[in-house]
Amino acid sequence: MYDQTRAQQPSDQPRGVSGRRTSGPAPLFPPGEREKIVQRLGRALNTFPDAPHESLEEAEGAFDEATAQLTAVLAEQRQALRESWQGQDPENQTAELHLALRQYRELIQRLLRL
Repeated sequence: MYDQTRAQQPSDQPRGVSGRRTSGPAPLFPPGEREKIVQRLGRALNTFPDAPHESLEEAEGAFDEATAQLTAVLAEQRQALRESWQGQDPENQTAELHLALRQYRELIQRLLRL
């Protein structure tokens, strides 16, 4: 089966409020959904010799599913981040605002490594 997972580098792991490494960022894909996409891509790769056209259609479907999942997860994370800082009084909540900024940075860095 086709799987392009890679070992997580230490820089991939966010730091908690104390500055210590946490267990790592939450996956961008829920495990069950990720596995379905990987299986679908695996089927596409395995069926190519016998049915190239159908194989490509399956790969395109896996791509569409992956991008839809990623878009939905990113929209949820954006909303949660926005709710965490929107309406905060900057004079009294600097630490919370700084945490939100760090979370944006970490999420953007993860996206740029894709």
